[in-house]
Amino acid sequence: MNSNASIPATCDVVIIGGGIVGLATATTLIQRHPSLAVCVVEAESHVAAHQSGHNSGVLHSGIYYKPGSAKAITCRSGKALMEAFCDEHQIAWDRCGKVVVATDEIEAERLDAIAKRATENGVEYRRIDTDELREIEPSVAGVAALHVPETGIVNYAKVCEAMRQQILRGGGHVVLSFKVKRIESVSSSVAITDCKNRTIHCGRMINCAGLQSDRILRMAGGHPTVKIVPFRGEYYDLVPEREHLCRHLIYPVPDPSFPFLGVHFTRMIDGGVECGPNAVLALSRHGYDWRTFNPADLLETLRYGGFLKLARKYWRTGAGEIHRSLRKAAFVSALQKLIPSIRASDLRPGRAGVRAQAVTPEGELVDDFLIETTAHAIHVLNAPSPAATASLAIGGKIVDRFDADETK
Repeated sequence: MNSNASIPATCDVVIIGGGIVGLATATTLIQRHPSLAVCVVEAESHVAAHQSGHNSGVLHSGIYYKPGSAKAITCRSGKALMEAFCDEHQIAWDRCGKVVVATDEIEAERLDAIAKRATENGVEYRRIDTDELREIEPSVAGVAALHVPETGIVNYAKVCEAMRQQILRGGGHVVLSFKVKRIESVSSSVAITDCKNRTIHCGRMINCAGLQSDRILRMAGGHPTVKIVPFRGEYYDLVPEREHLCRHLIYPVPDPSFPFLGVHFTRMIDGGVECGPNAVLALSRHGYDWRTFNPADLLETLRYGGFLKLARKYWRTGAGEIHRSLRKAAFVSALQKLIPSIRASDLRPGRAGVRAQAVTPEGELVDDFLIETTAHAIHVLNAPSPAATASLAIGGKIVDRFDADETK
């Protein structure tokens, strides 16, 4: 069955968003309820067009996340499900391991808190000294580190394509180039219309639209408690002759006052080593570079009180991220904290990704998964990392909620 072979006039469930969370939800829904007619609609011409196809491909262990949080729970269970899915569908993955490196005594103390979380989350790890660190990663400088052998890598775009194929084999539809412009609730059903005036009627809707999720909720008659603010992460690639500098995955100790992990080194499953990312405000919800500018998107962000509060709180950090984006030398300097021998000539421009970050009216970055509901609909409003790793477990939680709503 071709993804665009037919657009059903009616179905039981429409899932908006052909990223990994939407596809995993559809896969799980069809497995659990094979009699349901399920349709995934995606605005772009292929699945995994945004976050799911523009991430670093890490199979996260769950070492950082607050014990008992949705991120911690679904990361652990989702990682096992993802590894099994890849084995079943013959998708290459590698449990390559990573090191979390402290470069001074303050960071070494922070390792204790990370190790405590690792223990509580059931993550296998080992605290290592400088000699052991040099054995694992000879080029890395640090005073202490955690070695996390179960962290892995995979190509999530290939995972999404396998999920798409599984949905089709299960009798579902995946409709591409379907950009939603209107959602209307009519008695006990929902009518979803795209920019070409094609309409699908369904009994239930699940919103996994990522960068557009708050707007989809608003179209459905809801009032989002958060707004999506797009942050761009930019990467460099190590030139091939310098890839030996990174044998595994190399991460810094994260700053607990800032929600992003900082620049790191990531081996890629298809070859190569990525370095990054930074985190800068994107000028469009699909702004993968400084040249991509959407006035309406940017104005919506700048008018949002939550973003203005966030900017006042993190303006110094934000200025540093912009400086690193605009000056390669600053990016190199950040990388040298972990691998001192890195030089500008070792790096060539890589890809970029845009993260859909939910921000509260109080200026807080939502750190965990966030799901809200409206009549006949479930809305995933925040699915930050490790959403790709955890996607099958997240899909299971969404279907659990779907089933609970059905019984009311």
